[in-house]
Amino acid sequence: MVTTKKAPTIQDVARHAKVSAATVSRVLSNPERVSEATRERVHQAVSDTGYTINQAARSLRMRAARTILIALPDIGNPFYSTVLDAVVDEAANRGYSLLVANRFAGDASRLLSDYFWSSRADGLLLFDGGVDTSLLQALATGEGHVPMVVSFDEAPNADVAAVLIDNLEAAERATEHLIALGHTKIGHIIGPSRNTAPNPRFLGFKNVIARSKLELRPDWLFQGTYAMDSGLAAAEAFLALPERPTAVFSANDEMAIGFVAALRNAGLECPRDISVIGFDDIAIARHFWPPLTTMHHPREQIGRLATESLIDILEGAATPGAPRRITLRADLVVRGSTRSLR
Repeated sequence: MVTTKKAPTIQDVARHAKVSAATVSRVLSNPERVSEATRERVHQAVSDTGYTINQAARSLRMRAARTILIALPDIGNPFYSTVLDAVVDEAANRGYSLLVANRFAGDASRLLSDYFWSSRADGLLLFDGGVDTSLLQALATGEGHVPMVVSFDEAPNADVAAVLIDNLEAAERATEHLIALGHTKIGHIIGPSRNTAPNPRFLGFKNVIARSKLELRPDWLFQGTYAMDSGLAAAEAFLALPERPTAVFSANDEMAIGFVAALRNAGLECPRDISVIGFDDIAIARHFWPPLTTMHHPREQIGRLATESLIDILEGAATPGAPRRITLRADLVVRGSTRSLR
């Protein structure tokens, strides 16, 4: 006689985790009501007993919430407001609502996985490069199948759908613009790196400096965070230099604006005393004084295409096993913050 092994139940998970069945249920449906330590214990018990694979993950796939989760590193950054508007519009057009996760205080992968455990979201738009996508997939379903589209500085793993720009190539063109204007002493305000990978905009800058046989001076490199405050800090370091570059490429517009504003307060004018080019072309860039030369990041298009790609995955329109990868071009926008030395 053939016997069939009984599928694990919520009571099995509760016994394994040494909590009540009600606590397990809360972790799976309303995780924010349970402490992080208890959530971790229950998640581990679910994994150990096989409950997720045999029951929870299957039911998640069958029970669509028609809701998309978008994870942002900083919703206060004007770069992401344009992205978010495009995502909201495209999701609404396709009949989906939106949840926003922002600025994670703890383990981002585990916190995001809670949305899938509790059936609150069907898929994820990931704009935060600090999230470990492999760990997130394993935690969220136990099977590694979270519908996901990513978009951030570094190109993600080939097995994850992505909509992004070629940051390295765009940074090369930004640096080449300064060289074409006759600048040979060029500094850079560096953006943060995600996951251990070097920032591709910094790599693009270094590539062109090396190809042009210019000097890459460590004292002309200013570490930033993408926040305006780090542009102010870069200006302080710049003002303290015994020899200064004649041009600076900033890895984003916010840092460039902070940098130029601080120099103006110190009596230096852009572009008379220093040429500055930014990156992203946020709304204020064209209204700032001087209007900022920058690389235009097609944020609205990225938000729309990323949402479209994710919903295609959710609705089975995307080809299984062939993640959709879209790379868009960032265009140079020349305004008043750069000038020729020729």
